[in-house]
Amino acid sequence: MQADAPTAYLFKLWPWIENNIKRIAWGAGILVVAGFVIAFYFWSRNQKEIAAGDAFTRVSLNARSETNDEQLVQAYLKVAEDYTGTAAAGRALLQAGAMLFEGGHYTNAQSQFQRFLDVYPDSSFAPQASLGVAACLEAEGQTNAAAKAYQTTISQPSDDSVAVQAKFSLARIDDAQGRLNDAYALYQEVAGSDPYGTLGREASLRASELKLSTRPATANPAPASHPFMLSTNSAAAK
Repeated sequence: MQADAPTAYLFKLWPWIENNIKRIAWGAGILVVAGFVIAFYFWSRNQKEIAAGDAFTRVSLNARSETNDEQLVQAYLKVAEDYTGTAAAGRALLQAGAMLFEGGHYTNAQSQFQRFLDVYPDSSFAPQASLGVAACLEAEGQTNAAAKAYQTTISQPSDDSVAVQAKFSLARIDDAQGRLNDAYALYQEVAGSDPYGTLGREASLRASELKLSTRPATANPAPASHPFMLSTNSAAAK
């Protein structure tokens, strides 16, 4: 009896199938078409990624013999424009921004880095672009805006190299503007994160210089939350 249950159910269902055969056919057809559309979308996307990668590689190879940096930048930007949304286009934007920065075109470089952040906010290279924006602002003399941009970079998940560069740059700004406690803390972090690197050694040296130049304001200074505190009232200490 149990073996005949599916057959009995089919007999009961058959009148409904006959009455709705057109709807069923249309539904099946829509599913087939949707399947083809989805498959074509992923195939087309994959082909676009391949084409973008080839275009980026060609430009990068030409960079070895290309003497005109402006033309090379435009070539990278063309890849970024023609293949927007692909990983290679994002790399092309970053490369163009880096070349513009090295050439002293800070405003244009900042635009490319910001464009990367706008188009590829979830990319693993977003911290590098954020660091690029901050560096451009600093190079343009917009120190306060640069400090905020470096802070944003530091707050993002990233590899150690990006965090070290952002912290060291922010420490320099704090140092120059007299926020010596903040600068010292950042220098210490950089020195700890990059003990054998150039930035780590420079940060360690500057932190030592700041510590040696510090004099306590009183014989028994109050405990501080920072690694050390600088005197802000030397007259009172006298």
